[in-house]
Amino acid sequence: MPPKSKERRPARQQTPREPKETTEKVVFINRCAKVVKGGRRFSFSALIVSGDQKGKVGIGFGKANEVSEAIRKATDASKKRMVKIAVLNTTIPHQVTGTHGGGRVLLRPASPGTGVIAGGGVRAVLEAVGIRDILAKSLGSSNHANVVHATLDALTQLRPKEEVFRLRGKTIRTKTAVTPEATEPVAA
Repeated sequence: MPPKSKERRPARQQTPREPKETTEKVVFINRCAKVVKGGRRFSFSALIVSGDQKGKVGIGFGKANEVSEAIRKATDASKKRMVKIAVLNTTIPHQVTGTHGGGRVLLRPASPGTGVIAGGGVRAVLEAVGIRDILAKSLGSSNHANVVHATLDALTQLRPKEEVFRLRGKTIRTKTAVTPEATEPVAA
């Protein structure tokens, strides 16, 4: 047997999987009962929304026999499925409607200082993205999973003005200020 060397192997590079500053919100925890010979056996499912509050958000769904394990699975799934959202300052660029299953969600931009006018799962998604001024209305199903997925569908449809102009082959004109010297007085 060769003598063991005292040299240590170089430490493995630690690659961060997700940013540390993500926030997770539990939208819904469901308890499911299965009737077996000895009584009832319970299992749990958790719906989690995670985001970095800078325009990225993900949705995760996890199932397990314990609540904490279901939440952990859902959190891992939501961090894997993060998507980038087009945000305009603290609101969204334009009105949009998203659908998923029976859920329909309407999102409208709002002026600064309005706040997040939304309920339940829609609010969780919008706060995780980092949107602070928006009006929202859930129009279809009240199922938490469908509402959350419909909200994400609506957010992924958003496009900034610059991208729309570029796709149409247009250029954005900048407003030029009119100086008093440039305008000639009209003779009376």
